[in-house]
Amino acid sequence: MNRSVYIATTDSYSGKSLISLGILQMIMRKTPNVGYFRPVIDDYTTGEKDNHIATMISHFKLNMQYEEAYAFSRSEVIEHKNNNRLNDVFDVIIQKYKALEERFDFVLIEGTDFFNEGTSFEFDLNSSIAQSLNVPALLIVKDNAESDEDLINHVKIELNSFIEKDIKVIATFINRCDRESAVLLPQLAEKIQHDTLFSIIPNSNILGKPTLREIVDKLGAHVLYGHDKLNIVPKKNIVGGMQLPNFLNHVKEDSLAILPGDRADLLVGILQAHASKNYPRIAGIILSGGLLPPRSIVNLLDGSQNIVPIMTSNEGTFKTTSDVDKIKSKIYPESTEKIKLSIDLFENHVDLKTLDNKIASFETEGITPRMFQYNMVKSAKEAQKHIVLPEGEDDRVLTAASQLAEDGVVRLTILGKNPEKIKTRITYLGLHWDNERINIVNPAESPDYKRYSKALYEARKHKGMELAQAEDLMLDLSYFGTMMVQLQDADGMVSGAMHTTAHTIRPALQFVKTKPGFKTVSSVFFMLLDDRVLVYGDCAIVPNPTAEQLAEIAISSANTAQAFGITPKVAMLSYSSGTSGTGEEVEKVAKATQIVKEQRPDILIEGPIQYDAAVDPSVGNKKMPGSPVAGQANVLIFPDLNTGNNTYKAVQRESGGLAIGPVLQGLNKPVNDLSRGAKIDDIYNTVVITAIQADKEQ
Repeated sequence: MNRSVYIATTDSYSGKSLISLGILQMIMRKTPNVGYFRPVIDDYTTGEKDNHIATMISHFKLNMQYEEAYAFSRSEVIEHKNNNRLNDVFDVIIQKYKALEERFDFVLIEGTDFFNEGTSFEFDLNSSIAQSLNVPALLIVKDNAESDEDLINHVKIELNSFIEKDIKVIATFINRCDRESAVLLPQLAEKIQHDTLFSIIPNSNILGKPTLREIVDKLGAHVLYGHDKLNIVPKKNIVGGMQLPNFLNHVKEDSLAILPGDRADLLVGILQAHASKNYPRIAGIILSGGLLPPRSIVNLLDGSQNIVPIMTSNEGTFKTTSDVDKIKSKIYPESTEKIKLSIDLFENHVDLKTLDNKIASFETEGITPRMFQYNMVKSAKEAQKHIVLPEGEDDRVLTAASQLAEDGVVRLTILGKNPEKIKTRITYLGLHWDNERINIVNPAESPDYKRYSKALYEARKHKGMELAQAEDLMLDLSYFGTMMVQLQDADGMVSGAMHTTAHTIRPALQFVKTKPGFKTVSSVFFMLLDDRVLVYGDCAIVPNPTAEQLAEIAISSANTAQAFGITPKVAMLSYSSGTSGTGEEVEKVAKATQIVKEQRPDILIEGPIQYDAAVDPSVGNKKMPGSPVAGQANVLIFPDLNTGNNTYKAVQRESGGLAIGPVLQGLNKPVNDLSRGAKIDDIYNTVVITAIQADKEQ
């Protein structure tokens, strides 16, 4: 079963509570272990709680604490946005959501309320959260249109706004609707060609009206009588300004009487009417103007039985009435009547079986960039590998190492020929430094220096290497770091911030060697675009691969994708799709594709295929109809280094995406290369990837 849905809207007061209550009631019939999450809640004063969260936890007796059910308040998000730290918001939201996902069989996620200005930002925030969590959405559209046609157009616009963000909307609820569903539903299905489930939920006067408790809170009213009856929902407001006989003609069932505080005659009269069998019962009374009943009336009230709630307001009658009319009601844990009504409305107007099937059968496609990064760090933390960084004199390396240690991701060895100078630099940079997680080593002073030199000599003596030469080479930081990995004193190495690719991988090629069955060391980049993660290979190592090498690169890249939670669909890129073109390069790609199919029939692969046909479903369907890869490829293999290197850089620059890599593949041990222009985040991510490689290759 799909494990989550995201309730989204672009309207204020759209009735999300009703939908949330109905969804949880439906899910819990089959799946009792359910959680509830609101990524962003409204701002509350100290001691107050979000009523949505409190209601859900209380009514459904969810096994979770209030603090687990949200990540940020609205003002906190705005503050992060103003400080250009929105990425931190998404990181925390994903962490809190994943913590719930691990504990519960299903998590209901509820978006924000659109109460304030800044609707464009709020829509982008909600859609980005849903997209990042990679969960299907349930869209709520409030009916505030003048005609059926206007409403249908509004629904279409709202639905398309989410679809354009690559969010899968599996159900759309038109809420607070006063139209004939038998007429409107067929029109929606006809005019909006989408497989979303449409449901029309009628407007409810009771759900839209505040309880007496809400009225007291909003007015700051003082309750004189009836403290235990404030969960009543008044159905109508009646204002006392006329003589009692005329006023009594306006009394309706469950009315709220708003009376001038000095009209004791109206107060006594309406209470008598409430007690009489000949008049409807009232819900409560508000006395305006900050005036209290005289002592004689108080004595009368004190001696009465089953008295209705009586409250006082400091404002005048007109202002009090106006303020009551403006109150937007919410559902609280004590609102049992409203909770039951909400669930009944949902169940009576939604095709529960179809909705339940749509939620249960939804399958996510691919993985989102933020979720990919979260999963990477989580996996690395769980693995707790030991990574060696041979470039301890680089400030970027030291900063990344500090962050990795502080986050508890890996254990590290920093190599450098002058440890004291490195320590001085650490102090100068003001870095947090965890000596239990990070060790600084000078190869020349290491007790392992002789052992490593001997190991290098043994590995290369058949090539004419002398022991003295091995000892000289072992003073080289890349050789020393690589030997640490080879002899299992470290799990992986990351280098290249100060050295060339050749300098980084030469020691690995000399004595780490390639994996059994592989002859080619190649690389991939993880391309984190707005809505997807793609794997590009080879963009850094092999200049002009043969068909056999290209096949190896494809197999290695598919294996790498699989190791990082991406189900590979491999596209062998060319300037031609299928048999539409000819030429030596096309034939090379076709041959490589056939080799992969023969050696690894479990890999979904297509080639030759053009880039647009590989990643765009509409183009892929036209050029290669019926292909399980065309339009859906997530592992893209370039025919040569020139094409691959330029393409990854062009995509990175033009799309603003993040390129993580190069990640080397084909070696017996994890050794990865950095660009000399690497940023701190690049180093951090590459260490994380190296740790995961080490864990997967155990």
